[in-house]
Amino acid sequence: MPAPTTVTDLYPTRGATEVSTPRQDPVVWGAPDALGPFGPSDLQSFERDGFFAIDQLISPDEVAVYRAELDRLVDSPDIRADERSVVEPQSKEIRSVFEVHKISEVFAKLVRDERVVGRARQILGSDVYVHQSRINVKPGFGASGFYWHSDFETWHAEDGLPNMRTVSVSIALTENYDTNGGLMIMPGSHRTFLGCAGETPKDNYKKSLQMQDAGTPSDEGLTKMASEYGIKLFTGKAGSATWFDCNCMHGSGDNITPFPRSNVFIVFNSVENTAVDPFAAPIRRPDFIGARDFTPVK
Repeated sequence: MPAPTTVTDLYPTRGATEVSTPRQDPVVWGAPDALGPFGPSDLQSFERDGFFAIDQLISPDEVAVYRAELDRLVDSPDIRADERSVVEPQSKEIRSVFEVHKISEVFAKLVRDERVVGRARQILGSDVYVHQSRINVKPGFGASGFYWHSDFETWHAEDGLPNMRTVSVSIALTENYDTNGGLMIMPGSHRTFLGCAGETPKDNYKKSLQMQDAGTPSDEGLTKMASEYGIKLFTGKAGSATWFDCNCMHGSGDNITPFPRSNVFIVFNSVENTAVDPFAAPIRRPDFIGARDFTPVK
């Protein structure tokens, strides 16, 4: 459905053809010298590349606490039966659990941790709320990956986020090797919005959470971007973290190794960029995927 007339659609997508649009928004909204966990050079690096990796955001002792909580949630029959859980199509193992900061006080505390939310405020230049949170579980021997995509393309088209004022952090709870389906990002790709071709099916989220189709770029579009920007693969110990801009082109491969890859994923959006009606979908996605509770994290 078209966006409301009071909100200008700066990033057209899901039309008849694929369209490339230069970024219309800042990357770092906050002042370069704003006090917080990031230093000025860190923010400059984030602005240039669209991401910033931290070798150890949380300690090994903290990792153990979050791993235990992840295992508790994944092993819970109640969580498995909850609509916020997504299972692998083949193995039927849990792939993701959404709205984890509302399900678990352990993960809620992580969201409020100044090492986490403080960096979001620095990048976005305002108070922030959680647009989405989830734990991702990639067990060994065949867990499927996430195809190349820009998160903002989906959040704009299906959740109604008007501007690129959203940032994600992926915190590793297991070691990320170069072989077990780690995160890949095209550095600098956050400066170009690739509007995808094709309409959004009704209730698209039910399929896309297992295997994305609508909102995926063409092979030609991806080849052009990869040729221009290259591809960075992230590795690191448990406790490492990667912050990345909402418009980074990213994805991950299947995990066919014996080594699991699990992480907690938190999306912060500016309270000055709250969601409106979807820009390119018949209905908006459920609140547990795209929040409509804009209460700032405190």
